[in-house]
Amino acid sequence: MKTDVAIIGAGPAGLLLGHSLRKAGINAVVLEHRSAERVLSRIRAGILEQVSVSLMDELGLGERMHAEGLPHDGFLLADGERNIRIDLKGLTGQSVMVYGQTELTKDLMDAAPERGLDIIYEAEGVELHDVNSDSPYVTYTKGGKEERLDARFIAGCDGFHGPSRKAFPKDFGVEHEKVYPFGWLGILADVPPCNEELIYASHENGFALASMRSKTRSRYYIQIPLTETLEDWPDDKLWDELAVRLGPEAAANITRGPAIEKSIAPLRSFVFDQLRYGSLFLAGDAAHVVPPTGAKGLNLASSDVAYLSRALIQHFKNGDDSGIDSYSETALARIWKSERFSWSLTMLMHRFPDAGGFDRRMQVAELDYIAQSKAAQTSIAENYIGLPL
Repeated sequence: MKTDVAIIGAGPAGLLLGHSLRKAGINAVVLEHRSAERVLSRIRAGILEQVSVSLMDELGLGERMHAEGLPHDGFLLADGERNIRIDLKGLTGQSVMVYGQTELTKDLMDAAPERGLDIIYEAEGVELHDVNSDSPYVTYTKGGKEERLDARFIAGCDGFHGPSRKAFPKDFGVEHEKVYPFGWLGILADVPPCNEELIYASHENGFALASMRSKTRSRYYIQIPLTETLEDWPDDKLWDELAVRLGPEAAANITRGPAIEKSIAPLRSFVFDQLRYGSLFLAGDAAHVVPPTGAKGLNLASSDVAYLSRALIQHFKNGDDSGIDSYSETALARIWKSERFSWSLTMLMHRFPDAGGFDRRMQVAELDYIAQSKAAQTSIAENYIGLPL
């Protein structure tokens, strides 16, 4: 089988790229090692920046997102003494959209047949070959049969653990990583949210987040040590702790319910400083990971796709390789700014086990400054809604 662009990974990055290329008349095939059902079972991010919303609209796939998504004009930073509202709309003129990554992925998957986007699920043992040539190819196993996909380019959208980044030479590119000494315990429940806007809470027991997927489905998180497990946190204990960390006002409005899903996610910041090697490109979590504090993971994947799709379309339509040649540098400039914001918000709102009194006073002073400074709030708002492409 042959195509213009072989895309590894059927998460949002791979599907957005595939749709963008097919809309421009460029052939693309997506390879995914999991089943379609498994792809949709992953509970992930729920905040869309304008870049993600605009990309879905440009693809003609935003109808359900606008009908069911929840526009948010602001969010709260809570420190136990007060709620500091960051007025996104008032400070920037823009909002964000609460729309679950699972729902966005479903929209992309459902629209693939009509657009002629081939997605091959359960493609096992994916390997990339000759990526530094003009004729790279991918091998994989499907239904016990060895298959080969030839392409002009390969886009690695296969996440942190996928094979694409591993296809780069070991001496080409540097991995920059910060691993945080805690994780997020999350619970998803079919209960109304405790607040109309997200609450990011800094408490002496640790960070907490109140968020939602819809008006009837809530997503909550608390910071926990990496040594703890799901067995350490039965539902009742988790709800009790959320009520403590979110504060009395939010606690009074928490509706408890059985967990649809509970999970623990470790936190890390990661950037691979080369997004292209020959005919292979990286996008999304294959190239970078952010702690979820800043709601940047899916949105960074969208900006990568915006840059990469334009570059590939220029190549195939106009014979112009300037976008391809500058893709890594251009995308990384935005990636590092988003990494900075996610890191800074993580450092501000979490309790670190090795932090002393000085570190805590710095967090308090920063929150005091944010509460009193429109300039500080504007900076947070600009980064939260997403920096321009």
